[in-house]
Amino acid sequence: MASEGRREEAAPLVVVVEDSSSKPRQPKNHARDAHILGFAFLFLFSAYGAAQNLQSTVNTEQGLGTTSIGILYLSFTFFSVFASLVVRWLGSKNALVLGTTGYFLFIASNLKPSWYTMVPASLYLGFTASIIWVGQGTYLTSAARSHAKDLRLHEGAVIGSFNGEFWAFFASTQVIGNLISLLLLTNGSDGGSPTGKSLLFTVFLGCILLGALLMCFLSKRDEKEDVLPSHTLVESLIKSVIAPLLETRVLLIIPLIAYSGLQQAFVSAEFTKKIIEPALGVSGVGGAMAVFGATDAIGSLLAGRFTSGLASVTIIVSVGSFLHISILLWLLFGYSLTSGVSGSILPLVMVAIWGVGDGVFNTQLNALLGMLFKRDTEAAFAQLKTWQSAAIAVVFFLSPAIGLQAMVILMIVALCIAMAAFLFLTLQVEKSSAEIH
Repeated sequence: MASEGRREEAAPLVVVVEDSSSKPRQPKNHARDAHILGFAFLFLFSAYGAAQNLQSTVNTEQGLGTTSIGILYLSFTFFSVFASLVVRWLGSKNALVLGTTGYFLFIASNLKPSWYTMVPASLYLGFTASIIWVGQGTYLTSAARSHAKDLRLHEGAVIGSFNGEFWAFFASTQVIGNLISLLLLTNGSDGGSPTGKSLLFTVFLGCILLGALLMCFLSKRDEKEDVLPSHTLVESLIKSVIAPLLETRVLLIIPLIAYSGLQQAFVSAEFTKKIIEPALGVSGVGGAMAVFGATDAIGSLLAGRFTSGLASVTIIVSVGSFLHISILLWLLFGYSLTSGVSGSILPLVMVAIWGVGDGVFNTQLNALLGMLFKRDTEAAFAQLKTWQSAAIAVVFFLSPAIGLQAMVILMIVALCIAMAAFLFLTLQVEKSSAEIH
């Protein structure tokens, strides 16, 4: 097993398929599947993302909304450990379809919010979210590899392009979801108005159904979908959960994965509450997050377009890190709340820059995992969601207990550690690739 791991680590990250001896086959339009997947997530997370943003304001009784989100991410973290086994058993397409059921149940529970409806829905959503995200990473990577192989294109460039498009769709959900909420919610409650909370969550249910329907039109990928015999279950669990943690490449990329989760939670749990709201008021939070989503989409598209291999990933991630460290240092040493036009514009500028960085980390991490881990893609993306969701949970639980300055220092330390480990990883992989050439 050790020798296999060394051979895989030494394998080149990016390949161009030029085997003319293989049997010719009719090229499939795998880009179609990437488009469908992007639109499905657009509908799904325009609804869910906006619903999550509203939990602290529409379900305030004994902290029901925020507690439900905390439970959701703890459940998400736990089930992400085992998600690769489920995705391998179901196949990525079936996992994607199954994953939509948790989002539907969570949105439905908001129509009759109580501890008896939302807590079970949050627990179940944690499970299905782990399935849908591991399925997404596995499916998109498989489609990109097949597209590159059939059309004889540069594999790394196709993986980057597919991920750039997908994460641009995903980032756009912040814009669309917040606009829907703005149009249909009146002062955050029903108030007897037909354009109130009930109508909003009914519209969200319709969006979830559209997303689930689109998932059904995805092509089935070439995957191993055989049911694992019971006597191999423990062996498979060890291989999927423990074995990756013994690989140097996985250990070196975990800090960057964790930071990507920290920075996602930071912008929604800390930045909106302690920077946006004091400067723009509660009503300005939705507009600021829409700006964040727009620049996130632009950053995703640009990062995906320029991705071609490990060298490009290294440069793009470094640019994203520079953008984030600039904002963090600005918050730590240079920013203060002011009145007037500048007091309203500066937070929007910061959240816009942060959005570009978020787009970079999303596209490049997913592309990097697709390049590095060709044999066990499901396990790689399970590691991604496990560490990301754990980091997100840490921020949500720490946010009420520590101040903004302490959180910013934590973010700076985490980013420095993540970049040091990532740069060391790139040197190791480049060295291994040079040796076999």
